Amino acid sequence: MSYKILAINPGSTSTKIAVYEDEQEVWSRSISHSTEELLNYPTLFDQLMMRYEKIIDTITYHDIPLTDLSAVVGRGGMLPPVQAGTYLVNKAMLEQLEFDPVGEHASNLGAPLAYRVAEQLSIPAYIYDPVTVDEMIDITRVTGWKIISRFGKCHNLNMRAAALRYARENGLDYNDQNLIISHLGGGITSSLHSKGRIIDMISDDEGAFAPERAGLLPGQQLVAVCAKCGKSYEELSRMLRRTGGMLDHLGTTDLREVEKRIAGGDEHAELIYEAMALNVAKDIARLAAVVSGEVDAIILTGGIAYSKKFTALVTGRVKWIAPVKIFAGENEMESLAHGALRVLTGEEQAHEYAARPVVTACPIEKE
Repeated sequence: MSYKILAINPGSTSTKIAVYEDEQEVWSRSISHSTEELLNYPTLFDQLMMRYEKIIDTITYHDIPLTDLSAVVGRGGMLPPVQAGTYLVNKAMLEQLEFDPVGEHASNLGAPLAYRVAEQLSIPAYIYDPVTVDEMIDITRVTGWKIISRFGKCHNLNMRAAALRYARENGLDYNDQNLIISHLGGGITSSLHSKGRIIDMISDDEGAFAPERAGLLPGQQLVAVCAKCGKSYEELSRMLRRTGGMLDHLGTTDLREVEKRIAGGDEHAELIYEAMALNVAKDIARLAAVVSGEVDAIILTGGIAYSKKFTALVTGRVKWIAPVKIFAGENEMESLAHGALRVLTGEEQAHEYAARPVVTACPIEKE
């Protein structure tokens, strides 16, 4: 028996949709949403019906038979910490994402969009490996300040899919492996998968700087900047997450542009480029220490992994730890569909989501 799955991945200015038959993509489209159009919707959830109707219209226009679908899977949004795997979309999840998410992000629409399509067809709706997957062990959570603990927040969808792919292609059991995966994109995150669990990870604010992210910064200097610059929390957050890293140093987020500058003799561009690669390698080595260096493989994935020059720099610094494998690309649609397929075939069981409160207050209370 074959299964047809519709995958939905809402982004800030687009909604990507794809139909898979078992593991093979049979059709895909990206629906664009202009800035002018989105200004008509005061809140993120105000966009829900507009995006849903465009999904249905696009599928109908291209004569894709909805009645052939076995399931719908959406990108997981900003839920409170969850374990890895598949979650059946239920009322508790929908209410959490709309009224009490961990943060505002277009992916929060993934579950409700999948639910709306699936409900009309009486088929299940799922999400898979949301960004807030958190399976870290206690020792990796501890910091030097008792009111702050580390928590999981990474490119889990693509990274776990890469780990499962590596195991499958090499005839290995994912649950027997120690794997380090680095997602190289506009933000860079790394995770340690040990015996089927993501026991540690380095988020985009505590490790390598990236094309848009400032990454880990010296604490004392950061405190001084925050105290003296007179900027709001939102402005500072933007400096760290949207205009930091390579963009701050070189005025671009395009790695190909930087590589052209290097080829033209730009020594400063080369310094920043190599420093970013070094920081990725340091993150990998940092995670290797958690399992005492017993690492079976290192996997580099994400859009930047298409760059042979960049991955060679990282590989040269970490190959002493374990063999390095390159799985370039974001692979989000494929990862979603394959995750849902594992549930439909009985390889995995879907989790039932239970809502819980989100703690967002500053850990320092004012007197």
